[in-house]
Amino acid sequence: MSLRPYRDIHRRKSRQIKVGKVLVGGDAPISVQSMTNSLTTDIQATIKQIRQLEAAGADIVRVSCPDEESTAALAAIVAAVQVPIVADIHFHYRRAIEAAKAGAACLRINPGNIGSSDRVREVVSAARDHGCSMRIGVNAGSLERDLLEKYGEPCPEAMVESALSHARILQDLDFHEFKISVKASDVFLAVAAYNGLAEACDYPLHLGITEAGGLQSGTVKSAIGMGMLLWAGIGDTIRVSLSADPVEEIKVGFDILKSLGLRHRGVNLISCPSCARQNFDVIKTVAALEQRLAHISASVSLSVIGCVVNGPGEARETEIGFTGGGNGTHQVYIGGVPAHRLKDADIIDHLVDLVEQRVLTRSLQE
Repeated sequence: MSLRPYRDIHRRKSRQIKVGKVLVGGDAPISVQSMTNSLTTDIQATIKQIRQLEAAGADIVRVSCPDEESTAALAAIVAAVQVPIVADIHFHYRRAIEAAKAGAACLRINPGNIGSSDRVREVVSAARDHGCSMRIGVNAGSLERDLLEKYGEPCPEAMVESALSHARILQDLDFHEFKISVKASDVFLAVAAYNGLAEACDYPLHLGITEAGGLQSGTVKSAIGMGMLLWAGIGDTIRVSLSADPVEEIKVGFDILKSLGLRHRGVNLISCPSCARQNFDVIKTVAALEQRLAHISASVSLSVIGCVVNGPGEARETEIGFTGGGNGTHQVYIGGVPAHRLKDADIIDHLVDLVEQRVLTRSLQE
């Protein structure tokens, strides 16, 4: 039993599917996704962007396939990267079949949007033949006309009904390798829709606040919306949608999961906002540390506090702690215990060395 039950998150029990080599749902770790924004037909640019996302820790990457030229390019892209690729398909069933043949690990598609039952059956057959899973992607901005007429506006009930109707099409074909999303740019709408869907089915759920905005505003909206759902145990994979470099989506995604104790990747840097009590320049130090420690993928906790009011207490809870002291001499803690003193000029290099040594020691012990 946890000594800190207020931190416990009891995840919703969902069935498990595969997106390539990545398990989604069940007891699998919550995966972090992003999407390329290069032209898919520009194969080298798309490969370069996917590799950058891989380096940032992306578990899954989505690539848009709006036309035949894009699905033709997909085979070369899939062959050149390690991460599973989701092909983003909207209306044309042939693009889905082509993407499955090209090696996509998953098809993002709404079965009800691609025409007759025969066409859906062909897509499902291609998915089965090539080991593809699917994602049913409902979006408040593109709900079916009959649902808008029924409900008058996008609402949680309409989004859940849309998702379940698409799911039934696949279920009737005895295809169950799919996850579902019900995204909206409105945080309240998205959260309510996901809550309703979580109660209505046991399929894995892909979380997102769609079209969340720029780096700062989109991060805030995504953290609030997905944070509420994740804290309630809802969500098996996430994508932070930002009008920014896709790598930032991966960083924010991991930070959201890290703050809830659901994934542990990279340095968990705890720092104070600084005030007149600070005994060194906290803001500049933290900015430099974030940049210098960005390459660390292992989980390490580091506290950097400007004075002795909260510094020793935070240091007790982190693997490495640093607290500002008087006369340009500060205190370093290792494992919550005072270890040695440190002068101003050596702060950044010394803390980076301590973190890297911690990671190296742990890897050798493993």
